[in-house]
Amino acid sequence: MSRRKKEYRIVFMTAGNEDEAQRIATTLVEKKLAACVNIISPIRSIYRWEGKIEDEREVLLIAKTQKACVEKLIQEVKKVHSYQVPEIISLPIESGYEKYLSWLEESTV
Repeated sequence: MSRRKKEYRIVFMTAGNEDEAQRIATTLVEKKLAACVNIISPIRSIYRWEGKIEDEREVLLIAKTQKACVEKLIQEVKKVHSYQVPEIISLPIESGYEKYLSWLEESTV
């Protein structure tokens, strides 16, 4: 299958603190479920949870992976995440630098 037919994804996740974010990122890269995970901290999240408006500091993770890895990635994040309902959102990568996409493909299972 040519690279042009492969499907790549960006996966957004949040974590409660940098230690948790680092643990999630390392797990995903070690298991080849993500080629790279960026950690951005702090972010401010305002959301509704259990009927109340929450305003919290969180950490944003941005993982680059293949579509074929997303379900396993979700399962791994759920195993190590402290949240009852962790944010895990996958978006398609429409296009990109071919050499980067090749590296992404070689770095994931």
